[in-house]
Amino acid sequence: MIKKILITFSLLYLAAIWLAYPLQYLPVYIPIYVPGYISVLSAITFFMYAWDKRQAKRSSHTKVNRTPERTLQLLALFGGWPGALLAQQLLRHKSQKRRFIIVLWLCVLVNVAAMGGLYFFV
Repeated sequence: MIKKILITFSLLYLAAIWLAYPLQYLPVYIPIYVPGYISVLSAITFFMYAWDKRQAKRSSHTKVNRTPERTLQLLALFGGWPGALLAQQLLRHKSQKRRFIIVLWLCVLVNVAAMGGLYFFV
């Protein structure tokens, strides 16, 4: 149940930011590339999670370079959190580490608050 809610939340957020421009819910001076930026960064974040999951599976056999958790968290903080949530739920990667999950949700809150602030206070 939670898995479906988180996937839906991520996809609805992406849809909302894409619809905000044609429906004129965001101020005119906010650059039009913001939805594209968030979508591309989400895709990059998803693929970074997938790559790290692949490397984690291979690490039991050989020594491999893993993606640092800090990199995944920074991608989420800079706007790629929808991709991070999708990857966490669909790939079941980094979904058990409590500290990592807390930091990810802080990134989600910061991003949603920033977009909400643009909508309500600008």
